[in-house]
Amino acid sequence: MLKIKNTALLVIDIQGKLAQSMYNKEKLFQNLQIIIKSAQILKLPIIWMEQLPKKIGPTIPELVELLNGMDPIEKSSFSCCDNEKFLNTLSNIECDNLLLVGIETHICVYQTAIDLLKRAYNVHTIADAVSSREAENKRIGLKKIESAGGSLTTVETVLFELLKTAEHKNFSDIVKLIK
Repeated sequence: MLKIKNTALLVIDIQGKLAQSMYNKEKLFQNLQIIIKSAQILKLPIIWMEQLPKKIGPTIPELVELLNGMDPIEKSSFSCCDNEKFLNTLSNIECDNLLLVGIETHICVYQTAIDLLKRAYNVHTIADAVSSREAENKRIGLKKIESAGGSLTTVETVLFELLKTAEHKNFSDIVKLIK
């Protein structure tokens, strides 16, 4: 079970025209906003990644607005784990569990998940907060992550798992986001 004290959120490459070409993008963007707002309410560490922003474009405005005050980590590798600044940031966060959201499921999310699993992290890919341009690529990416030992979950599953009880001090704030 996830616990707030040892869980972090990793936001991967929700950028530019690429983000606009994602399968089921409206639902994706909605779920990304919910999980980021919830992570902030629960005070989970958030790591924000961007793939070559000068070429692909910046993170979509809906998320930049939420991540105000943070700086993204720029990368060129598909896996976040091939980026030294990411690894340094991750090593300064006390977490065993990483919640992965972003694009594309079968490329950057998948390769990052595999590399994090090799580093003995518990990887929880939030299936309704990741996407690819094609539904089949998303499906295959999720299947490969799960086959490698990563967990698949959803935004609501994660949130209620972290809260544990309706008596949690942040329960009403979280419920407002998902209803």
